[in-house]
Amino acid sequence: MTAVLGTSSAAARRTGGPRPPHQLAGTSALLRLALRRDRVMMPVWVMVVAGLVLAMPGSLENVYATAAERADAMATMNANSSMRAMYGPVFGDSVGALTAWRIGCYAGVLAAVMSLVIVVRHTREEEETGRQEMLSASVVGRRAPLTAALLAALVANAGAGLLITLGLAGRGAAGALALGLGVAGTGMVFAAVAAVAAQLTESARLAKGLTAAVLGAAYVLRAAGDAGDADGSSAAAWLSPLGWQQNLRAFAGERWWVLALVGAAIVAQGVAAYELAGRRDVGMSFLPTRPGPARGRLATAGALALRLQRGAVLGWTAGFLLAGLVFGQMASGAADIVGDNENTRDIIARMGGQTGLTDAFLATLAGLFGMVAGLYVVASVLRLHGEETSQRAEPVLAGAVGRLRWAAGHLVIAFGGTVLLMAACGLGMAIGHGDGGAAGAVLGACLARLPAIWLLGGLAVLLVGAYPKAAVASWAVVGTCLAIGWIGPALDLPQAVMNLSPFSHLPKLPGAEMTWPPLVILTLLATALTAAGLAGLRRRDVMS
Repeated sequence: MTAVLGTSSAAARRTGGPRPPHQLAGTSALLRLALRRDRVMMPVWVMVVAGLVLAMPGSLENVYATAAERADAMATMNANSSMRAMYGPVFGDSVGALTAWRIGCYAGVLAAVMSLVIVVRHTREEEETGRQEMLSASVVGRRAPLTAALLAALVANAGAGLLITLGLAGRGAAGALALGLGVAGTGMVFAAVAAVAAQLTESARLAKGLTAAVLGAAYVLRAAGDAGDADGSSAAAWLSPLGWQQNLRAFAGERWWVLALVGAAIVAQGVAAYELAGRRDVGMSFLPTRPGPARGRLATAGALALRLQRGAVLGWTAGFLLAGLVFGQMASGAADIVGDNENTRDIIARMGGQTGLTDAFLATLAGLFGMVAGLYVVASVLRLHGEETSQRAEPVLAGAVGRLRWAAGHLVIAFGGTVLLMAACGLGMAIGHGDGGAAGAVLGACLARLPAIWLLGGLAVLLVGAYPKAAVASWAVVGTCLAIGWIGPALDLPQAVMNLSPFSHLPKLPGAEMTWPPLVILTLLATALTAAGLAGLRRRDVMS
């Protein structure tokens, strides 16, 4: 529903009543509030984004110890369209240039996710929960919440960019600055996208979904353009903010003028968001919500949970299927990509097992997909917490629906959805790999990651049920597992550190011998954590 403002202000002027506050009044107070609320989440995000970038040079030096090896790697990667689609083209053979190639795009994606979470959290989510209406009753300007949210995102992105710049300055000040500005600029572009989405939609979930869809489209455009062009000149890549970041060419003859595109995109979208914010009432939106049927068709708590989460399940499943197809094709040429580089072979062996290179590569991919699926299960479980804090759970529980039935509906979607995701991934990898005889082994390798994924979900259930104020810590756990699995083998971390991740205890399938005890133990632990979380939910007060 769209609501245009202006009537109340005009009436106030005619009657001689109090004038409305300045459009930006209260911005500094709202910014301080936002930073205080995010005093844990924001530093964690900043450290993850910057840490992944700063950990990459050391791992690359372990893999490519000499300039000749780096030059050979550059030629090999640029000649492989699948690798270009995954990481983009390589513009230089220095360690800094390889760092920008290997992690720059993904750091930009993480900064974009961080930004959309921050902006939506302090705009549309505040309106959805009713807190913004109470704040607006005081001296708070109409555009102050949006300004504070964008400034909070700017603080986070500037922090990540500054850490990246300082951490890589020893490898070239100009390149370090370019990479830091590229990552921060990408984050701010999608902060502005989220600002517009928050004005268009009526719920935080839809605002996040719309921004994530734009981010996904940007990645697809960049990947499609780079797959067909090795020099970054593809029109599709230039349509994507992620393509702008890599065409900034950090450590490879920086193109500073590309930053003008980033700035123009931020300003244009920011102006649109401010214009929209001034034309609607608090809590309203410009995209109308489709009304439901006159008579309800959801007879159970499980049906309600499916209705609420079906979009996320379908989106994640489609993404895993497509990613499986792309990476499965890469597995067929794993030997060509790695070449004679023994360090790379050792890293893949540590990640994927001591079998043949192709099997080890497939095992590595299955493990990485499993860790990404951990993000899904945590997000799906935390939907319980979101329903509770937004007070939508209370009307459901006020009827003939017990807490366990209500929670079980969401948990079936969370844990069952991971089965669907990993099956889609295994199917895509098998089709992309093209080896019909290995299809069963690849699918089994993906499904074997489920116990570790369920363990992360069980921990999230425990926090939501017994310690709801600490539920957000679930993201820190899954982020730690991702970091260990992603960069641990490259840095050759001690086994004691690697064992902190449940994925390190799984058999390295396909190729390795199947061992059932780790799978059984992890499944039992996941079950115990889930049961403890449900017991806590049953005992405590709702919204306590």
